[in-house]
Amino acid sequence: MKLNKKLLATGVLAASMFAGQAWGAVSAEEAAKLGDSLTPMGAEKGGNGGAIPAWTGGLTTPPAGYKGDGIYVNPFADEQPKFTIDQSNVEQYKDNLSPGQVAMIERYDDYFMPVYETHRTAAYPQEVMDETVENATTVELIKDGNGLGNYQSATPFPIPQNGLEVIWNHITRYRGGSVQRTVGQVTPTEGGDFSVVKFQDELTWRAYLSDYDPNEDANVLFYFKQAITAPARLAGNVLLVHETIDQVAEPRRAWVYNAGQRRVRRAPQVAYDGPGTASDGMRTSDNFDMFNGAPDRYNWELVGKKEMYIPYNSYKLTDRSLSYDQIIQAGHINQEYTRYELHRVWHVRATLKEGSRHIYAQRDFYIDEDSWQASVIDHYDGRGELWRVAEAHNMQFYDQNVPWYAIETLYDLLSGRYLALGLTNEEENPYEFGVERRSRDYTPAALRRAGTR
Repeated sequence: MKLNKKLLATGVLAASMFAGQAWGAVSAEEAAKLGDSLTPMGAEKGGNGGAIPAWTGGLTTPPAGYKGDGIYVNPFADEQPKFTIDQSNVEQYKDNLSPGQVAMIERYDDYFMPVYETHRTAAYPQEVMDETVENATTVELIKDGNGLGNYQSATPFPIPQNGLEVIWNHITRYRGGSVQRTVGQVTPTEGGDFSVVKFQDELTWRAYLSDYDPNEDANVLFYFKQAITAPARLAGNVLLVHETIDQVAEPRRAWVYNAGQRRVRRAPQVAYDGPGTASDGMRTSDNFDMFNGAPDRYNWELVGKKEMYIPYNSYKLTDRSLSYDQIIQAGHINQEYTRYELHRVWHVRATLKEGSRHIYAQRDFYIDEDSWQASVIDHYDGRGELWRVAEAHNMQFYDQNVPWYAIETLYDLLSGRYLALGLTNEEENPYEFGVERRSRDYTPAALRRAGTR
């Protein structure tokens, strides 16, 4: 389903629904830069005169050999690394790395970062780019930054003025209107042993429901359903989330279906630093998708922009010839199958507000300018010590014009363990875009139908 802009226009979440400070929209003169010196999504269109090229529209044509089946052919399979960053030369490149990336290299003798030619592959459907340009002069942060006013869809703040706006761009970024994916999650022991938890995820933005009603659930951003299909002891358990735009005025609605008890119950713990599903304590609820949920427990500082080596065009990690045993190893994934490129990122620092509670006292976000995907996040504990390092191995779904990721990883520097989520190498039909969903598919009653054992 494509966005029906006339229909969406009647479903704008008006700022008058919420009290509090509002800010965010830029002038028409500023917005005129979009599509000129800036891309329609707000990135700098020009290159840096060196490794970073100009953006010329992204990767929109599937490479030879792609069958349209969601099994993505690597368009850069013939390329070789330009150089590798490891313990022998990390000091030379640390200005273009996060402290967490440096810590991973220093901790593990076999951890390295193969750096390839930069390709600015991020591309979006035309209607998403058009909507983003319109948002620049209309969308506002409201409720002290914890909600969006005048927001319909697409990227709300293509010309961000503060850290919160950059974070909202990540939270709301386009990932296809209605998509289903079958993926694996692993949490290896320190020695590298692991078992795979398999999820069937559904993500549907409200405007893409086949029975979309602009007057229903006006504060809902999207619906998310996650069913566990393996191992047998967890199979049949289902999570349902109605992600609200203003989670302070109306907290995220979440339910779980427990297959063993055959019961549906509310799940308020599915937020903030509540435990992540089947993660063995290796991630919080808001670690999913690198970061999700309400931003109200942190102060957000826009540190600035920098050039940085981040995971990008990570098609190797989806190669069907690879098994999970080849990718997953002790301490970290097999870096042989990773790919890093130099890109411009927004650096946003989140510090825990006084009186608020969270296991992470500080988080430093490095967000890709082209896709608004949080690509690296460093997490600090209450003592100010670097604790966990997250990376999203970005990838362009070129047949759908969707920038997303191949897998996301979260490394624990203290325990030597990690989590990897999004594995598809051994899964049939891993991604299906354009799935038709109705509002009744995302009701608590639908959980029982989804949960089978």
